[in-house]
Amino acid sequence: MSGAALGIEIVVVFFLALFLLHRYADFRKQQRMVLFGTLLAWYLCFLIVFILPLDISTTIYKQCKIDHEEHPAVLPVIPLLSNQTAGNSTMATATKSVLKVCYKPWSYIPDGIMPVFWRVVYWTSQCLTWLLLPFMQSYARSGGFSITGKIKTALIENAIYYGTYLLIFGSLLIYVAVHPQWHLSWYELQTIGITAANTWGLFLLVLLLGYGLVEIPRSYWNASRRGHLLIKTYFKAAKLMTEKADAQENLEDVMEEVRKVQESIKYNHPLRKYIDTVLRKCPVDYQEKMGRNMDDYEDFDDKQNTYPSEKSLVKLHKQVIYAVQRHNRTRVQWLILLQQAMHLEDVAKNETSSAHQFVRSFPSTEPTSWLSRYFYTPTVEWYWECLLKHWFYRLLAVVLSLFSVAVVWSECTFFSTRPVLSLFAVFIQLAERDYNYLYIEMACFITIFFLCTCVYSTVFRIRVFNYYYLASHHQTDAYSLQFSGMLFCRLTPPLCLNFLGLIHMDSAISHQQKEQTAYTSIMGSMRVLSFIANGFYIYYPMLILLLCIATYFSLGTRCLNLLGFQQFVGDNEMTSDLIDEGKELIRRVISLFLTEKRKLQRIEDGENRRREWKERYGNTREDTARNRIRNEAAEMTETNYSDTVPNTRQAKYSRTGRGTERDSIELLQDAEPLDFNAETLSDDPLEAGSTRHVPGRYLSMSSSRSRIFDDV
Repeated sequence: MSGAALGIEIVVVFFLALFLLHRYADFRKQQRMVLFGTLLAWYLCFLIVFILPLDISTTIYKQCKIDHEEHPAVLPVIPLLSNQTAGNSTMATATKSVLKVCYKPWSYIPDGIMPVFWRVVYWTSQCLTWLLLPFMQSYARSGGFSITGKIKTALIENAIYYGTYLLIFGSLLIYVAVHPQWHLSWYELQTIGITAANTWGLFLLVLLLGYGLVEIPRSYWNASRRGHLLIKTYFKAAKLMTEKADAQENLEDVMEEVRKVQESIKYNHPLRKYIDTVLRKCPVDYQEKMGRNMDDYEDFDDKQNTYPSEKSLVKLHKQVIYAVQRHNRTRVQWLILLQQAMHLEDVAKNETSSAHQFVRSFPSTEPTSWLSRYFYTPTVEWYWECLLKHWFYRLLAVVLSLFSVAVVWSECTFFSTRPVLSLFAVFIQLAERDYNYLYIEMACFITIFFLCTCVYSTVFRIRVFNYYYLASHHQTDAYSLQFSGMLFCRLTPPLCLNFLGLIHMDSAISHQQKEQTAYTSIMGSMRVLSFIANGFYIYYPMLILLLCIATYFSLGTRCLNLLGFQQFVGDNEMTSDLIDEGKELIRRVISLFLTEKRKLQRIEDGENRRREWKERYGNTREDTARNRIRNEAAEMTETNYSDTVPNTRQAKYSRTGRGTERDSIELLQDAEPLDFNAETLSDDPLEAGSTRHVPGRYLSMSSSRSRIFDDV
């Protein structure tokens, strides 16, 4: 099994990263370099999380071998009778040294593999996060029309970015250079760079961890409260509708600018190829609308026209990319939120059902899977959604709360080695005595996974003025994908280093002469910068306690709400108004959906009835149609003959069989305008002999087939 566990985890982690990337990115529309850079960043970070427990178990095994070689355990054997004399017997006790066996872990990794593996993973991730991803981020966000133009824009945008890092690194370098006891070497320069990166990552890590340790258990506890999720969904709907309207308005403004530019630049203009590139990024309906209004048969050499510059077209291209992406994202989010709201409303309705059958207001049109057909039946769904799910979420919230308390306690006490106060260090040392490597690996993995969940979930929830946002269902733009990869690569190494400090396996913090893991060996000795190793790394994580208290009382949410950023605060008037607004929006959308559904159903039913009638009475209807044609021909002949007889007689013969038709004609004549230039005022001969005026007409417009001046 040597190295087999490492190979299996490398393959499994790759598919996990690929699955998550497919959930958030669009493989068909995103650039290949953006997808590759993001996938590589996520993959390397997940590798660190999954492989570190194997490194810890291998290190414990090596430490066991070193301890037994230096201090072998002496076990006594049965005393042997060596000599007896009269009245005096001497007993010689023979002792035998027996070495206690150190069991090799099932996931043991041979020497020399892990140091090389960690160097490749760590330095690749650092090159990605500090050099390549920022450059690719600016490159993907650039509105340039050529590769050279995009590279130039990316270099200019990253000049300040790289200059800041060089300033920090230079300051640390000067500090080490002026110190009389230190002589700079490549190893020390490498340690300074790693320390600077880990210090920046630890600073951000504590802020995110302090929020996630409280918010994740609380979110599950609130989800167990009946009706809470539905109210919060209404609140989100009101906010999202405002954002959706802003995105639609912004898109229309940008499309108007594109229309003006494409009308001014004709087909034979040198900048026309740039306009075509911009048009290809526009939505299809806007492209068709602009294409219908185009007139490309005009020459561009008119001196009176003013044409935009290439720089302004680059800016417009960038605005189009951002506006289209934001519009698509808000549209998909709105549809997803509607589905959630309708599902939660169905849950609220089914909770009072005595049939114990989950009934959906809008059944899915997609075919059900075999799992839903045989296992997840409506009865099982009712028990899960209406009964068991609430208790499961409460139990999960309690377990996560206990984990959070253990993390906060250990972060505040991990520097104490005698006595050992860190709970995670106590658990690992107890398992180390029995060489229970499976327990050690599972405990390490669960703890690291919980810490990563708290940190990464906070990263996925970050929204900075809609500039960076990770949206599921393939709606994340290239800039946000690469920014998430940068954050993962910067947060994961200090997070794992902090975990090694919690279990007392980082000698730079615990100050114990123990075998180091291969991961800490590539980090170098933090004693090169003692004020960081003995100060910042030990006391700064204690700030997590204050952050957890602030998050528990929602101080940050209340401050944002006071500043005008609408947040979900239960005892706030603005929150109540948004909840009512969101509820009304959902009700209107559902009503509109039901109306459209009924219209489609009526159309479909009508088509089915006509089809059935045609299949059943097809021949009879054909005979009826032939008879109708003959009758109409006879009536036309009679009408031509009746034109020669007096009007009163025509009225007499036309009154008997057209009573129903007369009413219809009167209604139509009420709504239609009157033709004063016609020879007659009515086509209905019935009105010629009637003195009743048709409603809606003036008295001077009474029906008569005589001319106006016949009495003169």
